[in-house]
Amino acid sequence: MDRVVDLDEVAAVLAGRTVGWESAGLEVSQVTWRDAEASWPQPLETDRARVHDPDSVGVVISGPGDAELSVVLFRGGWADVDFIANLDDARCLPASGITSASDFGTRMDQWVTHVFGSLDSGR
Repeated sequence: MDRVVDLDEVAAVLAGRTVGWESAGLEVSQVTWRDAEASWPQPLETDRARVHDPDSVGVVISGPGDAELSVVLFRGGWADVDFIANLDDARCLPASGITSASDFGTRMDQWVTHVFGSLDSGR
C-alpha cells in the first residue's frame, strides 16, 4: 500500500482536537493502530510503540442520543467512515483522496459537525 498520509501526523491531529471534543461533551476513544506486518487477523493496538509498520489509525467518538462516529484512516489516503447521528441518519461516507494530515483534519471536522452538530453551540 502506498504511503500517502503520515499516520503519526494524523494521530497528532486527532490528539489536538480531542480536548475540544471532550469539552463539548463527546467521548473520544483511544486511537487504535494496525500494523501491516502483523499476522492475519491483524490486531488493533492502542500503544503506538507496539506497531512497527502502521497501515491504519482509527478513533471512535460518541455523543448524546447514542450518536457515534467511527473513522479509520489508511495510509493510502482513504478512510472508512461510519456514523449514526440519529435513527434517520446512519450510514457510511465515501472518503478517498485524502492527501495529508491537514486534509484529514479538515474532513474530520466536517464529519464531527455532521454527526454531532456545531460544537460551539453547547451541544
